[in-house]
Amino acid sequence: MKIAAIGGGVIGGGWIARFILSGHDVAVYDPHAEAQRIVGEVLANATRAWEKLFQAPLPRPGRILWAGSLAEAVRDADYIQESVPERLELKHRIIAEIEAAAPETALIGSSTSGFKPSELRQGARHPGRILVAHPFNPVYLLPVVEVVGGGEAAGRACEILTEIGMKPVRIAREIDAHIGDRLLEAVWREALWLVHDGIATTEEIDDIIRFGFGLRWAQMGLFETYRIAGGEAGMRHFLGQFGPALKWPWTKLMDVPELDEALIDRIAGQSDAQSGRHSIRELERIRDDNLVGIFQALKANDWGVGQTVRAQEDGFYARAPVRAEGYPLRIHQARVTGGWVDYNGHMTEFRYLQVLGDATDAFVIHIGLDADYRAQGRSAYTVESHIRHLAEVRAGELLTVETRLLGHDAKRFRLHHAILREDGSEVATGEHMLLHVDTGEGRAIPMPPALLEALDRVAAQDRVPHPDHAGAGIRPVRQKEATA
Repeated sequence: MKIAAIGGGVIGGGWIARFILSGHDVAVYDPHAEAQRIVGEVLANATRAWEKLFQAPLPRPGRILWAGSLAEAVRDADYIQESVPERLELKHRIIAEIEAAAPETALIGSSTSGFKPSELRQGARHPGRILVAHPFNPVYLLPVVEVVGGGEAAGRACEILTEIGMKPVRIAREIDAHIGDRLLEAVWREALWLVHDGIATTEEIDDIIRFGFGLRWAQMGLFETYRIAGGEAGMRHFLGQFGPALKWPWTKLMDVPELDEALIDRIAGQSDAQSGRHSIRELERIRDDNLVGIFQALKANDWGVGQTVRAQEDGFYARAPVRAEGYPLRIHQARVTGGWVDYNGHMTEFRYLQVLGDATDAFVIHIGLDADYRAQGRSAYTVESHIRHLAEVRAGELLTVETRLLGHDAKRFRLHHAILREDGSEVATGEHMLLHVDTGEGRAIPMPPALLEALDRVAAQDRVPHPDHAGAGIRPVRQKEATA
């Protein structure tokens, strides 16, 4: 699938990074003199965030293909993301140029935060393929994307966006500013009045959000949060109790304060005092690290955006194997990132287990125990592990895991992994016993014939003696050794 991106600013750069990190080449056109620097910095931050976010090995990144013209970028493209400034006449001109050069089957998604599809399609040759695909910053982390514009094209676009880890929300009827920005503008208007009237500073308002209801919104949204506020009687009780307050003159949602120089100076000065000690790139990294932590907590609870992250990770695990033929199997690789090393500069202890666990995941997917299989309420649980640490590993090293099946019966299978450097030397080994289980009942059950046959095929390749250490426990420490 060929991807093209027109515009490489904050939003366009985020789109480019998400496609690149998902393994797609992206043809990019942006005439801005600093476009390559800006996109490069966004991609660097995105790469850093993804390495922290995902436990699964990431796909091989795609390439940025800088185009000398818009026509060159969109030629032969399957999906085109337009992210130029919010001026309708500019978008009309860009879309016309895209249509003149792109295949008739290419989808055109606009990042517009305000314009409706009917406005974007004015004068278009093939209006049905022009959609709103409105993301939220940072695009490479926040998965939601508002897809506006119906028909078969919207369905195809949602499939493409889901494949790169997005959470498409199809909006049935077009409306100015879609959904997300309408909600944000309501809060933004009221916040401007609070600063204008001297009620609160920018920092105080942000603190109330980030230490208060913002934490609730991050994992339950608005309506589910208020449902809980209604107690055991639920939403109906909440509306009955607090609904009348909506008629009280608390807010100024129908008006906006005039953004004169005095108010602009006040907001800018307070914002500088609040955050001026950090550069924009530093603030982006702080934001990304915080989001990653929230995502991982939600993933552990299988809730909200955590489900999206888990689904994307499952896709990474199920990617094409490094080398499925031959034996021992080589179906997992990992690059040691800077976040994997400890204060000694070496890969920290639990990362060895992560690499071994990821190799086990790759093996079970290889034999057919994949996400579709697990959705039937069956899985394989590790019940015993034995790890040997043989060498130190530094950041940047590429590790390959060799996997052998040491044995299996109706309910169990035993794996041996060897983690190898690029020169073939061993840095660690791991031995793992897994039980096939019914996840609903929480008990071991026999494997179906298809899994047993897959294990038999792997076992048939095992024609060399098992490693001497296989099946052995931790070597006992002699008294003499202990006092030496």
